[in-house]
Amino acid sequence: MTRNPSLLPGQRLRARGADTNRAGRFEATDREAFDDGWDLPEEERLVATEVRIERPRSALSYNRSPDLPFDRSINPYRGCEHGCIYCYARPTHAYLNMSPGLDFETRLIARPGIAEVLDTELRKPGYRVAPIAVGTNTDPYQPVERDHGIMRDILSVLLAFRHPVWITTRGTTIERDIDLIAPMAAQGLASASISVTTLDADLARRMEPRAPSPRRRLQIIQRLAQAGIPVRIQVSPLIPALTDHELEAVMQAGRDAGATAANSIPLRLPLEVSGLFRDWLEATVPDRAARVMGRVRELHGGRDYDPEFGTRMRGQGLWAELIHRRADLARKRLGLGEGLPALRTDLFAAPPKPGDQLTLF
Repeated sequence: MTRNPSLLPGQRLRARGADTNRAGRFEATDREAFDDGWDLPEEERLVATEVRIERPRSALSYNRSPDLPFDRSINPYRGCEHGCIYCYARPTHAYLNMSPGLDFETRLIARPGIAEVLDTELRKPGYRVAPIAVGTNTDPYQPVERDHGIMRDILSVLLAFRHPVWITTRGTTIERDIDLIAPMAAQGLASASISVTTLDADLARRMEPRAPSPRRRLQIIQRLAQAGIPVRIQVSPLIPALTDHELEAVMQAGRDAGATAANSIPLRLPLEVSGLFRDWLEATVPDRAARVMGRVRELHGGRDYDPEFGTRMRGQGLWAELIHRRADLARKRLGLGEGLPALRTDLFAAPPKPGDQLTLF
């Protein structure tokens, strides 16, 4: 077997999405591990997850994208240990002078203290409340959240301010925070979207190696729904010629688990993700690789990805229209909405800080 040039002698991989560590687009040079024969033999060791700490100066990230339903978000972590090979957030690691490949899922950055920064930002006189999205870049409930608890701190602040939040995840640790999310949902302040790409456990394990199994994610939906939290199942990304045939089945499984809404977004392969995904296809499903990429290019005007607003998350052409028509028909048949109920913004109020003088009335 040819040794992976991204790995040092003695290193090996287990449950990782990418198997290369090509330099990001901002790097002037690429690096390759090389055994010059002078190293002493070492026992094989797994490439471990490394977590660094960043002290954030800001909590809220704003966007002006016309095709997004939110204008602000919070990112508790940079990078994601779930290792989903198709993750559109991988290119963000290039801004940190790290690889969107293995580095993205093994060299993580946690941002403790972001809840305190958020508290300060929400108290500013000029702040105007609108729902905050968490989990639209990297997953706030990836495995390292169990140790760091950053998302729980964020939710505690949002609950105190009665601030609306929309959570997207596929991580089981969200169940830990039901005691915070459920009271917010009861006031119309919180909802959740759970991503389920496929019901095929083996395919999910290879494509999303450290994410919970599809069956476990459906259990998350069930637990959230039972707690009174509005839940949407996201069949995203929908991968042509690989998972698209499961669209209706995944939606029905979500409805049966308690979801009240469902949506689906076709596969997006921005920047470095394209090469990583093509390599994964050739290694994992070589018999379907050409067909999958042919359909992807059909969706995006002949390219691996079309970044234009309005089409980047919908696709274009006959296949895109057929997929969206199938999704519409499935939602109608299953009694599902496409979106969740609008979150309330009229309850927002800054809680008193320790030491503040309380009013008599």
